[in-house]
Amino acid sequence: MIDLLKNKNYKYILFFNLYASEGLIFALSTVVTVLYFNKLEIPISTTTVIAGVANLPWIFKLIPGPIIDRFRKYGRKPFIIFGGLTGAFCIFSLSLLDPSKSILAFTLIFFIGHLGIVFLDVSADAWAVEITNYNERGKVNASMTAGLFSCWALGSIFLTYIGQTFDYKINFIIVGFFILLTIILPLFVKETKIIKKKLKIASLLFKEFKEKNTILITVLEFLAPMNFGILLLIIPNYIDEYLFLDDFQTGIMSAIYPISIVIGSIIGGIISDRYGRKPTIYFCFTGSLIFSGLLVFADSWEFLAIIYALIGLLQGGALYAALAALAMDIVNPKIAATQLSILMSVHNFGDIGVSILSGFLVIMMGYDKFFLLAAWIVGPALLILYFVKEKKS
Repeated sequence: MIDLLKNKNYKYILFFNLYASEGLIFALSTVVTVLYFNKLEIPISTTTVIAGVANLPWIFKLIPGPIIDRFRKYGRKPFIIFGGLTGAFCIFSLSLLDPSKSILAFTLIFFIGHLGIVFLDVSADAWAVEITNYNERGKVNASMTAGLFSCWALGSIFLTYIGQTFDYKINFIIVGFFILLTIILPLFVKETKIIKKKLKIASLLFKEFKEKNTILITVLEFLAPMNFGILLLIIPNYIDEYLFLDDFQTGIMSAIYPISIVIGSIIGGIISDRYGRKPTIYFCFTGSLIFSGLLVFADSWEFLAIIYALIGLLQGGALYAALAALAMDIVNPKIAATQLSILMSVHNFGDIGVSILSGFLVIMMGYDKFFLLAAWIVGPALLILYFVKEKKS
């Protein structure tokens, strides 16, 4: 068995591996589904709603959190295995459905598949809080982000190629199989189970969320990912519908974003561990505001690739390294799964909530005004960040 306390570098491999399953399911729901539904002539407004509903479990991470903490004596691994199996078999099932004929069943099963991966995610987050210290958390979040977005990128490229060349339904079988592979490594990792008296989770949560700084960070977690969420489903559609690239080319272009997020998260993780969370977030948010506005001028795939990569680089450093570490810093380890799942639910509500509306917004506003809105939406997060106090320990 691998002991993470004795072999510290293995923890980066473990969390990279676990988050790879998230990358694959997000490649399905944000890139492959958009192109698949375009081929079925399903409107983009309907597509964004379906993708958004399927992603809703990420808003309700606060539900698995207390369950995982309540049964803490059994460890985090059982929930990781349960979540991975649920996610894999639901994704397998999607290959049997035609979304143009069974849209409700398709959406419901996709929803349950995401819910399974949410259980895996919340358990992994809690495990990470328990076994890392302040000076490791930026790098641990970078390894998680690298797993998530590198597989998101690879999925965007290869799954769109398979969909264009063969059949989009094959992708659901492939992703289900690879999710199963990601839950093999945890079986060989030793987990130190923490057995304590029954915790009064509600009272501890109330105490934690009475803190002014915790409230500010919670608000920041809602506002910060809106720029990410509002662009998430629209850029692949913009590439497909406005720049007239084929599916495989769209997949390659879409992969630029998660690849740059991986690079940004690694750089941001190192910088935030050394120089602090707030300076890193300030710099990245300001850059995101500027470059999101420049999307107005992205009338060629070359210019879009450059701007999209820079936005991804900055969002990786801010959202998936510095801000994630900032949230971990204020979490009470006794209720790590519960408290962190609430913060991440709020984060995902800002992200997914605005992504559901993005299809309607782009139809009403047009792409130019929509991209300006994506830039403006960064402003409130910068304002709240000013009042946040960074905890260093």
